[in-house]
Order: sequence, then structure tokens, then C-alpha cells
Amino acid sequence: MATKLFSQKCCLCLATVKQLRLLRPAVSRCYQTNHGEEQQTADIVISGGGMVGAAMACALGHESLLQNKKIVLLEAAPKKTLILSESYGNRTCTLSPATIQLLEKCDVWSEIEEMRCQKVLRMQVWESCSNSLITFNQEDMADELAYVAENDVIQEALTRNLDTIQDRVEVMYNTRVENIAVPGVTKDMDSNAWVKLFINNGQTLKTKLLIGSDGFNSSVRKAANFHTLSFNYNQKAVVAVLNILGTDNNVAWQRFLPTGPIAMLPLSDTVMSLIWTTSPEDAKHLVSLSDESFIDAVNDAFWHDRDMNQVAQKATNTFQSLLQTVSPGGTSVRQLPPTVTGVQNNSRASFPLGLTHASNYVRHRVALIGDAAHRFHPLAGQGVNLGFGDVSKLAEVIAKASEDGSDLGTLSYLKEYETSRQRKVLPVMSTIDGLQRLYNTDFTPVVLLRSLGLQAVNALTPIKEKIIEQASKK
Repeated sequence: MATKLFSQKCCLCLATVKQLRLLRPAVSRCYQTNHGEEQQTADIVISGGGMVGAAMACALGHESLLQNKKIVLLEAAPKKTLILSESYGNRTCTLSPATIQLLEKCDVWSEIEEMRCQKVLRMQVWESCSNSLITFNQEDMADELAYVAENDVIQEALTRNLDTIQDRVEVMYNTRVENIAVPGVTKDMDSNAWVKLFINNGQTLKTKLLIGSDGFNSSVRKAANFHTLSFNYNQKAVVAVLNILGTDNNVAWQRFLPTGPIAMLPLSDTVMSLIWTTSPEDAKHLVSLSDESFIDAVNDAFWHDRDMNQVAQKATNTFQSLLQTVSPGGTSVRQLPPTVTGVQNNSRASFPLGLTHASNYVRHRVALIGDAAHRFHPLAGQGVNLGFGDVSKLAEVIAKASEDGSDLGTLSYLKEYETSRQRKVLPVMSTIDGLQRLYNTDFTPVVLLRSLGLQAVNALTPIKEKIIEQASKK
């Protein structure tokens, strides 16, 4: 009898152990108390809830292969709600077709369209030292090259989408990471351990994979000890919201001045977004001008011919005549930019420009995206598009690891993301940095070389189509 009772107790104990094993995954994702320290565990933590970080959370939240994973987004700022008014935000993005595809996949693009954005059908780029120019547009201007939207509108659309997937993505606002312990970097930490984040509410958050989307001063990048190249251009970008005359405002304008490029992007039929790169001294002066004087300065920057180089002008005029003879349909008609009539109150601001690039984008249990991995000059408007491209590829790699039943922080999967993105980012970054240096001078031989090169590319339609194709990709 005693033996029978002992056997029954053993069976009950074994059954209890089996039940606990089945419950273990769910228990590990709940709050735990360990030596008085409140802890939470998550499969993936995204540090930084800006546009790229929020898009990362949306992409992961909509991935069917990650439905059983706990995803946490940490954002230091409070939750904001955008109320649209007649005023426009002075920080904008030019969204490529690839970025729009990502936003469509995350059910975000329809929200942006419902709020406001403006399509770009044509782009004209020219310089002040010669008559050379280049234009970009799809055939017969039937399809858009890109869309321009305010950062605040994009952020609001992403926030609304995150509200609809709260069961899959937990967003922790007003949450700042104060310290990070990274396996393989932090002293006396097991290399196979999870990343540990110490946050300002007193909690400790442990995760298999930490994604740093916390900007070019990334705390995640610093804590994980990524080697980083960084320098300043000794330039500032002046931004503002402008009013113009006219309708059918769907052209993006950019003119290269010796001090840096000035660009206007369409926001509506009568509103433009200004991004003017210049010296820190000029930027300070432009921001301090009266509205009338500032408007005059913008119009002058797009229209004046004071920088004309006579040698380059003669050479480009001769070359243009030759191109028209050889390829009559291969040259573009110069379009005059719109006249600026007003500037939106309190829309003028400036910020410094620089380049930051992490030599690696991943290490065991850590991945960098967006400005945390790469930041460069805004002259081509590709920074945020490359960040969204990071989101697409990293979400794909994480889903693949989950499907294979692997650890989400395994370096072998993360390396696939790094290789793919560096092959895309490095050529773009090098090209933009080279263009910034090429156009940041009025030295005659350089002006002549770049002017003839710009005209030649403009006359070769297949090359322009290739440029458009590359700019449309992630």
C-alpha cells in the first residue's frame, strides 16, 4: 500500500514538472522579482521611437512569424497626438517608392495619405556657377518620383498603427534607458547572456535582441562599443516653410551654391519646404532676418547669377549646342523655379550637419538601424529612406530566424542584415559625400569638370533612368 501511494505521488510530481515546463515560456515573459530587482524579459527591444524605430516596431508587429514574440518599443518622449492645422512642420522627408511599399505593408501609408502629403513628379537640379542642369521625371510625368511628407505626419501615422497592434507590440513612453549591459562587452558578463537594460522607472529589461534606433548619438551604439567614423561638415541646414505663387506644385527644386545646396520641396499646391545648406555664420544670419528680408534672400539664392564662371559658361554653352545636334531629344528644358511670397511664422530653424557611420551594424544580440548606424549629408534626401530600408531588411532577417527556430539575437542571421545594408548604404554615402565636396567650391577647373559631367548625364536618358531606379530601391 505504501509503495502504491509513493508511486502515485511520484507520478503527480512528474506531471506537475511537465506542466511547469509548458508554462515556462509564458512565465519568462512576465514581470519577475529577483533579489528585490523588478525585471521584465522580451524577445526584442527597440530603443528609440522616432520614425525609423516606430516603423521597425510596426514591421515586426505585422510579421506573422513573430506573433508569439514579445516586442517592446522604448521611447523617451511622452506620447503625442498631432492635430493638423494650416501650419506645416518644418522637418520633412522625401519618401521613395520602396519606403512607401514598406509603409503600405504596415498599413501606415493610407493614414499618411489621409492626413497630407504631396507627390513629386519632376526634379530639377542646377548650379549657380554655370548653365548646367539635370532633370528627373518618369516618362511623360505620368508617375511620381516620390512623395514629400512632414516628419510629424509620418510619426503620427506610425503611432496610430502601433495603437492597433498593442497586443503584439508594447510601447513604453516616457521611458529612458540609463545603462546597458551587453554580452561580450560589459565586464564579467557571460557572452551567452541576454542584453540587460536599466531604465529610468527602476526596472531592468532583459532581451534576446536589442535594436538601436536612437539617433546619431546612439547610446546603444556606444554601449555595445561599435567602432564609429564621425565628423562635422562645418555647415548648417536652415529649414523653413514657404508660401509660393501658382498651382500644380509637384516639382522639387535644388540649386548648388558655393556655400552649399538650397532646395525646395512641395508640401501642397502653394506651400514648399525649404532646406538650405550654408555656413554656420550664414545660417545664424538667415534665421535672424525679418520675414521680408528672408523671402528676398531665398528668391535671390534661386535666381541670381553672381557666381557665374565665364570659362565654364562658355564651355557648357558650346557643349550644349553639340549635345542638341547629336541628341536633339536628350536635353532638358530649363524650368523656372516658383517665386516665394511668404514664410510661415516660427518655421525657421537650423541644425548642424555631419557624417556618422558605424563600421559594423550588428554584434551578438545587438543591431543598429537608421541614424544610429549611418547619418550623412541631406543633399539627396536619402537618409530616412535608407533607414526605412534597414527596417525592411532587419524585419526579414528576424522573421527568418524565428521561422528556423533560432535565437533571434544570433550573429549569423544578423550578419546577413549587415552585409545587405552596407552594400546599399556605403555607395550612397560615398556618392553624397563626394557630391558635397565637389560642389562646395568655385575653383574653375572643378566647376568646368562638374558642369560638363552634369550636362552629359542629363543628355543620356538610360543613365538617368538607372539613377531613378537605384533611388527607388530600399
